[in-house]
Amino acid sequence: MQEKYYNALAIIYKSNYSKLQKILARYGDWQTAWQSEKTTVDPDKEWKKLQSIDANILLNDNPNFPKLLKEIPLSPLGIYARGIIDDRQPTIAIVGTRKATPQGKEMARSFARSLAKAGITIVSGLAMGIDESAHRGALDGGGKTVAVLGTPPDYIYPRQNAKLAEEILENGGGIISEFPIGHNYYPANFLIRNRIISGLSSGILIIEAPERSGSLATARFAIEQNREVFVIPGGIKAPYYQGSNRLLKDGAALVTSPDDILVALNMQMPEISQQSHSENSEEQKIISIFKQSKGNLSAQELLVLSAGNPQELNTLLTMLVIKGIIKESQGIYSLCN
Repeated sequence: MQEKYYNALAIIYKSNYSKLQKILARYGDWQTAWQSEKTTVDPDKEWKKLQSIDANILLNDNPNFPKLLKEIPLSPLGIYARGIIDDRQPTIAIVGTRKATPQGKEMARSFARSLAKAGITIVSGLAMGIDESAHRGALDGGGKTVAVLGTPPDYIYPRQNAKLAEEILENGGGIISEFPIGHNYYPANFLIRNRIISGLSSGILIIEAPERSGSLATARFAIEQNREVFVIPGGIKAPYYQGSNRLLKDGAALVTSPDDILVALNMQMPEISQQSHSENSEEQKIISIFKQSKGNLSAQELLVLSAGNPQELNTLLTMLVIKGIIKESQGIYSLCN
């Protein structure tokens, strides 16, 4: 069983990719490497720790290793997996800032929900903000979602999302890590894991990326991996969109609806089309309110006139601003000329 020897060596060499790759090249397989390196780590004892959390290891040469992940540069030699990692469904990653606005969180949840309803697996990093909202949206849509950790498989970070991690597993999703149990916490691990988020996916959607954001690193990995990069645009002075808008200037695809992503990836499905028609009718309702009022309206006034849900209204207003149909100034909305 090569997996338990890989695990022992990953513990010893702290998942150092370069060292592990050289060891494998030198000895040909993980068991021979462990025997030759004369390590003090007990493979059986460490393997039992993995079994205690229902985790297993998928080595790079395992037929069940995710195919998209296998083809990227510096593909992981092995991944720790909990739950179900099924790459038969198409996958989209959704990432963005941890300090997301309420509108950004709702957009992430809404996009993920629609994509999940169409049979798309949502990949993200289980961080606060956009990541968390994307995972929750996928669950809302009755779909599957995969969380890629920057920590060992037994340690959920941030701890506030431990319950969310359990919900992901309970609903047929998965949790992936490149780091063994007992691995020390290093901030750099989160940058390392970003290549896995993009590597697992056919494309990535960026929502609210400031000028300095880990999601920009994920976008760079995606470009290197020949993945599609999709971006929801924002105001030119909005701090949470400075990185997003720069990606658009550099050639990323602008999207304003989940259907845009599916069309770009040739994944358009009836469920999404129906959802889009529903969303368009809601947008038309808001536009009609503006035309009837013949003036400027606050969000509170729109909420009363539309008799809608505050979160859904915020999402609709944001999407209408992005599409250039309405404009906003100091909390007051009006139709564009």
